[in-house]
Amino acid sequence: MCLRFVFIILLFHSFLGDALQEKHYLHFKFTALSKANTLPEFSAEAVADDRQIIHYNNEDQSWVRSSLTEDDWTEAPALPPDSRDWFIHQMKTLSNCTNTQCSELHVLQRIIGCELKKLPDGTMNLTVFDEYGFDGEDFIAFNSGTLQWIDKNPKAKETKIKWDQQTKRNELLQHFLKTCMNWISTFNNMKKTPPDVHVFVRKAPDDQCKLVLSCLVTGFYPRDIKMNIRLYRNIIKDQTSSEIRPNADGSFQMRSSVEIDRNHKEFYDCFVIHSSLTEPAVVEWDGNYADCETESQWALKAVLITVSVVLVLIVSYCIYRRKLLNGGQSSGYGDRTRREMRTEHHPSHKGQKSSYDVENGAKMSLHSDREEMSSPESKRRVWYFKNGSSPHTNISGSPRCEQLVFCTS
Repeated sequence: MCLRFVFIILLFHSFLGDALQEKHYLHFKFTALSKANTLPEFSAEAVADDRQIIHYNNEDQSWVRSSLTEDDWTEAPALPPDSRDWFIHQMKTLSNCTNTQCSELHVLQRIIGCELKKLPDGTMNLTVFDEYGFDGEDFIAFNSGTLQWIDKNPKAKETKIKWDQQTKRNELLQHFLKTCMNWISTFNNMKKTPPDVHVFVRKAPDDQCKLVLSCLVTGFYPRDIKMNIRLYRNIIKDQTSSEIRPNADGSFQMRSSVEIDRNHKEFYDCFVIHSSLTEPAVVEWDGNYADCETESQWALKAVLITVSVVLVLIVSYCIYRRKLLNGGQSSGYGDRTRREMRTEHHPSHKGQKSSYDVENGAKMSLHSDREEMSSPESKRRVWYFKNGSSPHTNISGSPRCEQLVFCTS
């Protein structure tokens, strides 16, 4: 039991020590192509702590400051002593190309710079390097201590002999690598920014019974950080990490996720270690997940949807029935009114009064359809009302013709 406890303590100490290490670097990267059909023949950039700070502009053939503002660094880093033309010449020499384009594609790459690692006890380790690769393989590297080159490929033996004899160039390279650490030390003034820690939950895309618990840390600097999701203060296995990614403002972010059972609201937290923190940051999950629903909520939704559908059907049926009834009454009323209007011009006829006449106090006589249609004048009046003829139709023999025309026009 004691051995197990000691092992856990040592493991935690190692984990904490790695997180508290500060790592900074400055890399100059060069690439030259023998056949530049779509890609540029030469490209170069300087990257510091995952941020591009300057790059080479082929149109102006000069180094250009990248997106960082002047507040991030007041003085540009010193450039390696070798020029663009020198690098392209080395590529063509290794590719056995003439001054014209090469018949085959060859690639020469170079990375030169330094890396600084600050340990928790305050000590610093500095590594400097100048390495070349040709056609995807290690080629040759520089030893700044001995001012000699190390061939890493049988094809590099001839190049090693030639470059070892270039004493002046090798001294310039040594000086450049020494000044690299000084620039890193002042870059961004070694500014430290603590991370913002967030915990959130969403539904698992492939399992409704699962939730995805995520921890997001963002806005921190320098780059190195350690983050884990814990259950009862024990690190959970099988976590998915996005790895460390840069933000637009030069800081960094990282996300870790793990699937959990949505019905088990256990004690989960995010455990974060960063060099800007005096102690690890711990953010607990409160157990809430607003975008998820329990089985009872799903059942209630189903009942409400069913009731709503039934109500819509009932209301629609009632509206349909009312329209049918109103339509029938309107049709009867129109026929009755047309007959009453036709009889209005025949006061000599006497018959039974309609219910409409009784209700409205009218004293019109209603005759049968046979009597009405037997009169030539009645036929003309029926044609007038059915076909909407001109109000100036000659309707004779009707003492109320003018009133009738006025009412129906």
